Amino acid sequence: MANAHIIDGKAIAGELRRRVADAAAQLRQRLGIIPGLATILVEGRLPSNAGEAALIAEIEKLNLDDRVDGILVQLPLPPGIDAHRVISAVDPAKDVDGFHPVNVGRLWTGLGGFVPCTPQGILMLLRTMHRDLAGSQAVVLGRSNIVGKPMAALLLAADCTVTVVHSKTRNAVSIARRAEILVAATGRPLMVGLDWVKPGATVIDAGISPVAGPNGKNRLVGDVDFAAVRAVAGAITPVPGGVGPMTIACLLRNTLIAASRRRGLADPML
Repeated sequence: MANAHIIDGKAIAGELRRRVADAAAQLRQRLGIIPGLATILVEGRLPSNAGEAALIAEIEKLNLDDRVDGILVQLPLPPGIDAHRVISAVDPAKDVDGFHPVNVGRLWTGLGGFVPCTPQGILMLLRTMHRDLAGSQAVVLGRSNIVGKPMAALLLAADCTVTVVHSKTRNAVSIARRAEILVAATGRPLMVGLDWVKPGATVIDAGISPVAGPNGKNRLVGDVDFAAVRAVAGAITPVPGGVGPMTIACLLRNTLIAASRRRGLADPML
């Protein structure tokens, strides 16, 4: 089998960002609306020793600020701060990360809230390869709230048959090898080798980790052994240049949608 088709996340994300920019320009020209995104970095916007109460107070101020349409809390948070309480403090209408329990519930029940950016971007990448995902055997490696669980929900909504493989799964390799669509989101560099992949499968690598290169300098790799797996997969995303750019583009997309919804406007066609 020839080497897999390389899914160019950078190019696909660039096109999405262009559409978002065009729609944002139209919103500004027609209604004078400029979508606003606030990013909270505990070691940036706030002092590094800021506690949970100070962080939630900052979020509450942003919830009330009409100039802000989207709020992004940079994770992970320092020890001693409860991420669930912090995320729950964000107004669900401004939760462009899609992590608030309200938006999580909407995702799983099909009610149309905000979807976490990385899984949303992965689904867009998959649709460039698969016009119809219905009936596809999909395996998601990892069950995090950020990628694995919402990815499974999105694939179920697309009528895939979904299996989630995690650290307690027995026979993980043989399960993965049945997948027509394999999404790796474990955070374990180069875990997925040739024996994990069904010939012709579409492989999406959502991992990114620094590892020491031969010259002593760190290089970025994913959860998938790209060099080995591309020989058998039908299509594969590189690291970097695959999922990462889509995450950023989908964050901008969600912010634009939030700005429209908060003003009673229809979602822009993106």
